[in-house]
Amino acid sequence: MHLGEFLFLLQGLKWTVILSAIAFVLGGVGGLAVALLRTSGVPLLERVTAGYISLFQGTPLLMQLFVVYYGLALVGIRLNPWAAVSVGFTLHASAYLGEIWRGSIEAVPRGQTEASHALSLGYVSRMRDVVLPQAIRISLPATIGFLVQLIKGTSLASIVGFTELARAGNIVSNQIFQPLLVFGIVGILYFLMCWPLSLFGAHLERRFATPAR
Repeated sequence: MHLGEFLFLLQGLKWTVILSAIAFVLGGVGGLAVALLRTSGVPLLERVTAGYISLFQGTPLLMQLFVVYYGLALVGIRLNPWAAVSVGFTLHASAYLGEIWRGSIEAVPRGQTEASHALSLGYVSRMRDVVLPQAIRISLPATIGFLVQLIKGTSLASIVGFTELARAGNIVSNQIFQPLLVFGIVGILYFLMCWPLSLFGAHLERRFATPAR
């Protein structure tokens, strides 16, 4: 493998990181909204968000990307590959993070909410100052675990022609006919991204579980 081909793989790596970051950040914003609506106590909102979560958890990510790119084009909404994968992964992340954070909000001891009611705290103040800080702590290991899955899931973006790390590896492999070498390097690059995050998530899980022993 020549330097130019390796640099092409690094270019794919760059787009993998950017896509993962966009999906995680925007999906996090959407996921927070989903989690708050899911725990709002308003039956209609809870049913709608429960259906939203079920839709994205119950269908393959590959199909979701396919629908966003090709399905929307059938109704006149044409997105380029970059926009399509950004939208698809953001929706996917918002559903999963919404469910993770919903569980974390409900895991906060009920006494905390009751105490905030006794202090006459409004909903915004109660969530911002009492519930969410504790829920974020509870959710961190699972959130980081989902980020690892999200990074690996970006390899499916090639379905719409988006050139991330896996597709870059496929292109280089077809050029130099050395698939074991190319995908060995691709695998190492994925490992270098995901392994530190996995270790960090495991560390947080052990740290937060210590007081419960």
